[in-house]
Amino acid sequence: MKAPRFAPALALALVAVALPVTTAAGAAPAGGTSIAATPTDQMHTGDVGTRIVNGERTTVKEHPFIIAGMRVGGGGPQGQSCTASVVGKRKILTAAHCMIDATGDKSYIYGDDDLNTPGDETFRTAVASFKTHPKYTGSGGWRTGYDVAVVTTADDLPVPQAQWAKVAGSADVALTKPGKSGTSIGYGKTSSGGGSGELRKTTLPVNDPGGCQVFDITVNGDLMVCAGYNDGRTANCSGDSGGPFIVDGVIVGVSSWGSSKCDRYSMMARLTNEMGDWARAEIGGTQPGDGKFAVALSPSSGKADPGKHVSTSVTTTAGDQGPEKLELSASTLPAGTTATFQPSTTVNSGEVAKLTLQTSASTPAGTYKVTVAAKGTSGSKTAEYTLTVGGGGTTDGPKPSVSPASGTVPPGGYANATITVTGGKGPIRLTGTGLTHAPMFSPQSVNPGGTSRMTVMGPYQRGTYKVTVTATDSTGRTGTAEYTLTVR
Repeated sequence: MKAPRFAPALALALVAVALPVTTAAGAAPAGGTSIAATPTDQMHTGDVGTRIVNGERTTVKEHPFIIAGMRVGGGGPQGQSCTASVVGKRKILTAAHCMIDATGDKSYIYGDDDLNTPGDETFRTAVASFKTHPKYTGSGGWRTGYDVAVVTTADDLPVPQAQWAKVAGSADVALTKPGKSGTSIGYGKTSSGGGSGELRKTTLPVNDPGGCQVFDITVNGDLMVCAGYNDGRTANCSGDSGGPFIVDGVIVGVSSWGSSKCDRYSMMARLTNEMGDWARAEIGGTQPGDGKFAVALSPSSGKADPGKHVSTSVTTTAGDQGPEKLELSASTLPAGTTATFQPSTTVNSGEVAKLTLQTSASTPAGTYKVTVAAKGTSGSKTAEYTLTVGGGGTTDGPKPSVSPASGTVPPGGYANATITVTGGKGPIRLTGTGLTHAPMFSPQSVNPGGTSRMTVMGPYQRGTYKVTVTATDSTGRTGTAEYTLTVR
């Protein structure tokens, strides 16, 4: 299903010049003083130099924490304006200037490797609130530093905790020492006259800030990481703002500014100081680690009639850090079902626990995905168990329900709701009617007892609209539910 084209947002792009990479960082300087600019979608085409070429294509699957920042009026595809990183259940890390310096309502799209082909994304959410570093001085504050922000989204982000990006703090100062090398990722421009919106990555060395003073503003090494080269062979460009700079698997910087022609060093808001400590505090919770252990289920699926139980073994394996204490939990259980771990919810990595799933007489028939999580000092890992209750379906047609049953948005705004389908024979396909642009469902098809997220776009004409959600199972039986969307 193709999504509607939306208005633009903030952005920079990863660029690379077809030059031999035998010159050391800082060699063959571009010469003179370069004008500093943020790598956002507001950079004019005429400002961008002709030496920019494509970076290396990458995917969200390779970097599952990457998310695209959009804004109404943004210059990139569908309104793409900035790049950002998922760091919590509803938390996103980006640049402060992405939130302050550009106007227009902002949202985030997840799951798309190329924004030039609308409809590939799996999720879209609005911004509930955001905080910039308290020392960021407002519009244009990127010139003096503290260019970091933490965004809270309106909806849960579809990224498992084990895949959230890890953010550096003051204890990680060694990661930004000159001589280190990192990866910069973004949706920005790929050439001076070319487009943006393709997810790309490039490798940049960390430099001594003293050798990076080639701009019309000062590079402050206490607050900024000078990355890349002085000859423009590879750099950030328009559309990459807010994207991560990653060293040894940790975000040590956020794409902040560089040359207006994208042909010299790229500056990152440095996180290996109190800026990172501030961001981590705003994100809350514990930072995900590498998860130096493994968890698996044997068997990974089973069946039980309503009111009965089924068991599986949770097998854990210690990593190279040796045994560690793991806390076990189970989530996404069907209604009326409980999970019990024996001998305890706490095990040492390398041990085995028994998981029993007890259904109730009222548990709806269907097939469910149960998430089993193990959390230790080195991180978190999950495994999935497929639980079939009854025959996995019923002879009745599918019955969808919508929660919440209504929503209110501005013209062109977005609302999300959860569709739960009981009954029917899977797989069950979801469709929606009643709006100019058809709703998006993630996933499009579910099994009996499954859920899907519906995203609707409000028409630009104010009023109240009735959206009819139709569930069609494998036998052709259908069921409907209604969602009310108010556009104010």
